[in-house]
Amino acid sequence: MPVLKRLQPLLQIAAPRKELLLIPAALLLAACATTTSAPPDLPTRPAEPSVRTVPPAPPTQEEIALQSLATMQDRLYRVAAPLIVNNPELCKSQARNLLGFTAKNRYSYSNEYIAAAQRVLGLGDKLRIMGVLAGSGAANAGVRAGDVLLSVEDRILPEGENAERQAASILAPLVTGRSSVKIAVLRDGGNVTLNVPLTHACAYGFELGNTDNVTAYADGYRVLVSRGMMNFAKTDDELAYVLAKEMAHITLGHPARQRMSATAGGIIDNLTRIRPDMSTMSGLAGIKPMPQELDAIADRLSLYMLVRAGYKIDDTIPFWRRLAAQFPPTVLNAYTAMHPGTNFRVAAMGRTLKDIKAKQAANKPLMP
Repeated sequence: MPVLKRLQPLLQIAAPRKELLLIPAALLLAACATTTSAPPDLPTRPAEPSVRTVPPAPPTQEEIALQSLATMQDRLYRVAAPLIVNNPELCKSQARNLLGFTAKNRYSYSNEYIAAAQRVLGLGDKLRIMGVLAGSGAANAGVRAGDVLLSVEDRILPEGENAERQAASILAPLVTGRSSVKIAVLRDGGNVTLNVPLTHACAYGFELGNTDNVTAYADGYRVLVSRGMMNFAKTDDELAYVLAKEMAHITLGHPARQRMSATAGGIIDNLTRIRPDMSTMSGLAGIKPMPQELDAIADRLSLYMLVRAGYKIDDTIPFWRRLAAQFPPTVLNAYTAMHPGTNFRVAAMGRTLKDIKAKQAANKPLMP
């Protein structure tokens, strides 16, 4: 999948329009039914025309849905950013040079959401930068969400339908063998040229799953976290536990080893749709439960990823226990059914936490 498509956007929701405050018309004094006229120094004022306010149209169903989607995607990519920027040494062969920002236009959404994307997100035909990875070269170079992307290395970028996919094919070779790229953006009505250092990071895609099932999937290069899982994760640290765990499975090659890459990929493709086909999601949807030994190895690597990214790891065990208690393996469409070895995993996590704390105390590199 192209770089821009794989790294879904950090959506920026436009602020709601404020209603204009209208000054009421001046009150007029009615003249008495006599011949007495108003004093010459107090002339009467002509009546001001009354102005009726027109209430703003209520948001459409599509706009409400897009705003909810934008809020969740913003959180997803904000939490993922430190994990991919701070762990290229652990991702190894999956680490790549990335631009450090994502871009979309209104055609990046399905037909029913194109108008909503224009009204709610302010998107047009040109690619607009939706989010910038915290700690990336793009962030340090001053790239801003809302900038309209015009060119990269003097290559004019496409606009309109399929612009995102076409731009990805142009950008992919431009980030190979370079340490930085020159980009031109439209900002506040003027052109701005920036030299953007490329960011060496874990080149994983992150997707939001359109289901209330409390689950997550990895297919070898993408991580999907469901809406239900994002609601279950009370804090950003808890959401990071899930993201790091699935990143670790990808890094260790577990989807391929389980021969589940294609099956998980099909599930991710389905759940990222506006209207997923939930008839295919009964039971485990073809996914084999992860052997507890492989799960424990992924837990170990994920804990190192988390601490290197600055996340708190003391609550990892309580989180996974709470998830298993509320959604045990008998709930076949939930996470624990695919990762049933909770007790085995918790014991291994306890040992890894001790190892990490010992390395921190001795100022040793945080490598598994």
